[in-house]
Amino acid sequence: MTRTKRTGIFSEATFQFFRELRRNNRKDWMDRHREQYRQHVVAPFRRLFERLMPDVLRCNPQFDVSGRTGSNFSRINRDLRFSKDKTPYRTHMYLLFSRGPKSDDGQLYVNLGGDRVTVGFRIYGDTRRSTLARLGAARALEHLAWIQRQRRRLGRQYESYWYATERGEWIQHPGWPVRAEDWKRIKGWVVRRVLRPADALRPDFDRRVARIFRALYPLYEFTSLEPWRK
Repeated sequence: MTRTKRTGIFSEATFQFFRELRRNNRKDWMDRHREQYRQHVVAPFRRLFERLMPDVLRCNPQFDVSGRTGSNFSRINRDLRFSKDKTPYRTHMYLLFSRGPKSDDGQLYVNLGGDRVTVGFRIYGDTRRSTLARLGAARALEHLAWIQRQRRRLGRQYESYWYATERGEWIQHPGWPVRAEDWKRIKGWVVRRVLRPADALRPDFDRRVARIFRALYPLYEFTSLEPWRK
């Protein structure tokens, strides 16, 4: 039986596109390079989505795998109302897995840009009714020792930072939110592995992403699911 040789999903052209977009962030440039965007960004992201889908559903069968933009894929167009420099396009793209756009629970994600690849977990919630506040923060206040164990388990290989608001501004705090006062203020939490663009060119990139997702999935359960399995 002949085995099919695995091939890489992304190419250097993916990163080159984002680098050129960063230098030419205009509609006329994007219009001229729309086909390159489809070929070198959209198509490989969809191949990565298809390869990861079985592993993601083994983590959580309720994850949305519809393949829609806004649910599994971030939009390349920026909302100019919230863009300080008014550039129309994002110079990176996310592949996201969660229970869908109508849920504010955590997400497992892959993010590629011009010179960086990150794979991780994130959750945001700026109201008392958010999943982060109702489940994650409330649970963390009772189980701070569990957070500390995750820091020991993951801290050498993963970067962690969290957000609080001060005078209406979001402030990023490095490190793990391991104190009760952190969880009383928390508005967002990210735990991620920073990789090189060369890592995304490898044929086994999807397998590496799947391993990272499995390692970080307990953080999703802790912050987002009821009941929680200790």
